[in-house]
Amino acid sequence: MTRRERLSELDLLRFAAALAVVLYHFTGFGGAGAWPVPSQEVFPEIAPVTRFGYLGVDLFFVISGFVILMSAWGRGPGEFGISRLVRLMPAYWVSVLLGAAVYALFRTGHGVPGLIVPNLTMLQGGLGLRNVDAVYWTLWVELHFYVLAAVLAGIGITYRSCLVFMAAWMLGGVFADEADSKILQVMLVPTWSCYFIAGMALYMIHRFGPTLLLWGYVAASYLIALRWGAWRAENVFRGADETVVSAVITGIFAVMILVATGRLSRLRRRGLTVLGALTYPLYLVHSQLALPLLDAVYPGLDRWAALAVAVGASLLAAYAVHRLVERPGAAWMRARLMASLKPMRPPEETSTLVARGDRGGRGGADLDGGEPRDRAPVEAART
Repeated sequence: MTRRERLSELDLLRFAAALAVVLYHFTGFGGAGAWPVPSQEVFPEIAPVTRFGYLGVDLFFVISGFVILMSAWGRGPGEFGISRLVRLMPAYWVSVLLGAAVYALFRTGHGVPGLIVPNLTMLQGGLGLRNVDAVYWTLWVELHFYVLAAVLAGIGITYRSCLVFMAAWMLGGVFADEADSKILQVMLVPTWSCYFIAGMALYMIHRFGPTLLLWGYVAASYLIALRWGAWRAENVFRGADETVVSAVITGIFAVMILVATGRLSRLRRRGLTVLGALTYPLYLVHSQLALPLLDAVYPGLDRWAALAVAVGASLLAAYAVHRLVERPGAAWMRARLMASLKPMRPPEETSTLVARGDRGGRGGADLDGGEPRDRAPVEAART
């Protein structure tokens, strides 16, 4: 297999999205947090900007749609599921246990004993239980996407099946809202699906080249994203300016279009992969870590110095989690989980695939309804 060049510009974007969320929590949040008063009252100078940092999550979801389709292409549902487990769980477990330790030692946060075990499953959102860390809600949304992507992998990921899948998901979500169907709303997450669908369409533009139909998916997803972004500004993040929210969402789609069409390739640097590696653990640990840390250093330190300490400590902790937990934990889990799939494969499967020249779920020639040809292979940053 040809080694694929990494889309390290996505590493940079993912880190920027994570940092936006961190600054939102530390300087732009209007509710209770790690500071004695709401963080936007501690930093009134920058809060008018950082209060929109929550939109980093919207960027995360577009990148996720792009990268997850890339990751799932050519894989069956079992292999895809394993790739998600080994990517998500080691750092996530550390984050949950960090919440438990913070509560046990400092009696702050939500890491109470009764929540730890269900949170370790990552299923607490469906069980109606509180998250140990509020940021976990995004993982529950992501999990919905992974289940749908696994179904697509089970059917077989091809250019055609992706087009059908994206149309069914988008229209199904709209119909679910129209019918006020709770079960379909839960399954299809229509308030967030537009970002994942846009990311999928952009990946297909990147892989196969642009077509009017694929741009249509991106445009429809963008318009739906504007609608839900305005709704959240009014009903969830109250007081957020809808014009600013719409501008940020427009910027998110614009920068991802630049990624898909290769116009940000000049940003590719090998060092950016380190930032990409820090993104997920940084997102997971910063809130819990800041609770006892800011209690210890503030107001003894100036607020800006205390902020620098909190951000710096979060970055160091993220790096430690990546090097000491994520990398060895993923390797250990992957080998054993892949071995667990072997009994599912019939002995003749490998010889059958070789005999018929199977190409991992890709279609045939361009004629007679086959698949478009790939562009030169490029590996996206892992999510």
